[in-house]
Order: sequence, then structure tokens, then C-alpha cells
Amino acid sequence: MNQRTHIPYVKNGTLQKDPEGRKVVIEIRDLRKSFGDNHVLNGFNLRLYEGENLVIMGKSGSGKSVMIKCLVGLMQADSGYIEVLGKEVNTLDRAQLDTLRADIGFLFQGSALYDSMTVRENLEFPMRRHKEKLGAFADTEPMVLEALENVGLAHTLDLMPEELSGGMKRRVALARTLILKPKVILYDEPTSGLDPITAKEIIELMRSIQKKYNTSSLIITHDVDCARVISERMVLLVDGINYAEGTYAELSSDKDPKVEAFFKK
Repeated sequence: MNQRTHIPYVKNGTLQKDPEGRKVVIEIRDLRKSFGDNHVLNGFNLRLYEGENLVIMGKSGSGKSVMIKCLVGLMQADSGYIEVLGKEVNTLDRAQLDTLRADIGFLFQGSALYDSMTVRENLEFPMRRHKEKLGAFADTEPMVLEALENVGLAHTLDLMPEELSGGMKRRVALARTLILKPKVILYDEPTSGLDPITAKEIIELMRSIQKKYNTSSLIITHDVDCARVISERMVLLVDGINYAEGTYAELSSDKDPKVEAFFKK
């Protein structure tokens, strides 16, 4: 676990300040989103700091996916403030959102590789889509190989997704995310559906990437072991708010029934 001075443990929606004065890369204030009578987010607050691994846990249907979609501009919140890398998301037009998203990596739960493309072609796709960020390049192979080497899969360059195991697909998806050198990475259930050994390998890979590139990571997971190993800080999403925040040790020893429910086996 990261050994930085941790942020004080708080409950009931309070935003926390970083005692080390690190830059805020994501800030969400009083985010609200309802679908008819279903009030999913009820004033959710969050700060992600530069170089931090922050885990968000919440039961199914608690609003984690809705929050992420609002964060990257795929869904419009009813109200609230969202700032990512110094940009207020709700004020950006389509082109500005695309530019911002080039600095945000997203590892999807199902890896989301294109089945009809080779591994090489899957990694080339974001390079072609974001030429304005990467600049002109005569040959994509050096960048593709570098990204694959970062996840230990250079030998898969010309394989099809169907030839990869679940863990390998997750690694290739992470390589595709890294190729744009994002400042922030959003992980959606990175260990879901993986056996314990492969899940551990993915967690270690996430840690090495954070250390190598100093990325800021927002990690949505139901995996308590993943949260314990990867998190510098955790946020528990309950009743539409950031109900409790703190280190794994602080939260796992809390006797509040709503907090205890996350750590019972």
C-alpha cells in the first residue's frame, strides 16, 4: 500500500483535503442523478489527487457506473459540479470532450477489445483516433510494442482476441489504454471474472504502471482483496453519497453496519 501520509477518515459526504498538497485531478461536488423516482446519486462528492490510487466500492446499482458516465461526459447529471484535469466537464463541447478523453484511460470490465481486429490493430485504433495528441508517426509498431512490453505481452502482437485468455485480454486492454499515455486511468472491475492468481497479476501490473507513469487511478471494484492491496484511499458509495472514506485499515475496522457490510465474507 502507498505509504504517503493518509487523509483523515471521515463519513457522510465530506470532501477531504490532501495533507501533502497534491494537485486535484478530479473533483466532483454535490453530484445528483435520478431516473424517475430512483434517486441514484444524492449529492456525491469526490476528490482524486495526482498520483493516487483511489478505490470506490458500492453494491450493485449504487450508482458507480452512473458516476463514471457523468465524469467522462457520457451522461448528463441533473445537477452538480465535475472537474477533470482542470476542465469543467459540463461546459465542454463534443470536440473539447474528445480532447479531454484522450488524457483519460478507461479499462472496461469486459476488456472491450474489437474481436475482428488483431492485437496490433486494437492498439493502433486509438492512435489513429487521437493523432492530434500523439503527432505524426510513420510506423506504429514501436509504440505498439512498447505498450505491449509494459504488460508483458509483446509476443501477442498479431494474435486475435479469441486466441487470448481472459487475463491476457485484460492486459492487452490495459496496453491499449497506456498507448495514449493518459494522466488518469479509470478501472471498472479490473479483476472481475479472473481466477485468484490472474487477478493478483493484474493488481501487481496496475501498481507497477502507477509507479512508472505516476498516473492517478480511480478503481471501481467489488473485490475486497484488490481494494486492500491497491488502494491508498477508499470511498464507500452508499445511499447515493460518499458515505465513508479512509484507508482500508480504517474502513475495515469500522463498526457502522453500512460499512461493515462491505468487509464481511
